[in-house]
Parts: sequence; structure tokens; C-alpha cells
Amino acid sequence: MSIARIIASNAHDIVSCSPQDSVQTAAGLLAENRIGALPVLEGGRIAGIFSERDLLYCVAREGAAVLNRTVSEVMTAPAITIEASADALKALSLMTRRRIRHLPVVDGEALVGFVSIGDLVKFRIEMIEAEAEQMREYITMA
Repeated sequence: MSIARIIASNAHDIVSCSPQDSVQTAAGLLAENRIGALPVLEGGRIAGIFSERDLLYCVAREGAAVLNRTVSEVMTAPAITIEASADALKALSLMTRRRIRHLPVVDGEALVGFVSIGDLVKFRIEMIEAEAEQMREYITMA
């Protein structure tokens, strides 16, 4: 199954921020929406990702003063992205290999989705359960 089908079935607005936003504003968006990362958009293009890890690491290094810095100063850039047409298992493999938990989905340079490792694991579990059910049905029919 392609990433495009996963994001279509998981239709919700993508919460994002800009590179000029303060770290405090971005942290507020994470907390308010109960999410782990935000795509950082500049001119409709993905400039980076701001995640809980980025926030934690910069606060541990610099203390509360970092909340007044801009997202562009602490975000992870460049962002690792994947095309919407890519297979979901390829995305899961990429995330595991690169040790990331969020992946911007792009069509060319435009952001079209944002998936978490949880979204992909859920898809994989549903796929395995469907295969197991088909196997059970086949066995009982034989």
C-alpha cells in the first residue's frame, strides 16, 4: 500500500509552524495538539522538522532562554522526506534506519502529508491481521 492511501484514510489537518516562529510558540503547538513533531514550512515547502527531541535537547543545553529563539535555530534540517507514491513498508524501513519518528510526505516539493511511525505500525498490524483472517477463512473452507 502506498503512503498516499494511508494519508487519505487518515485525513486531518497538518499542524505546522514557520522557521520564524519562536520555540515557545512551536512547543505550545505540540502540547496543544498532543503531537510529537511539526513540519516547518517556508513558502509552502518543507524547511525542516521541529520535534519533541529538538525541544528537549536545546532546553537541556541552554535552559529556558531557548524558548525565545526561532524554530529555524533549533529545528532538524534538512528534513528527510518521502514521496506520496512510495510504499508504506519502504517508509517504515526508512524511519527505522534513520531513527526518526515523523516523516513529511511530499509530492515534488509540496507537503501533502505527515506520518508518524505509529501511523505506519498501525497500518502494518492491520495488514497482518487481514492476512491472518484470510488464512483462517481459507483453512475453514478447505
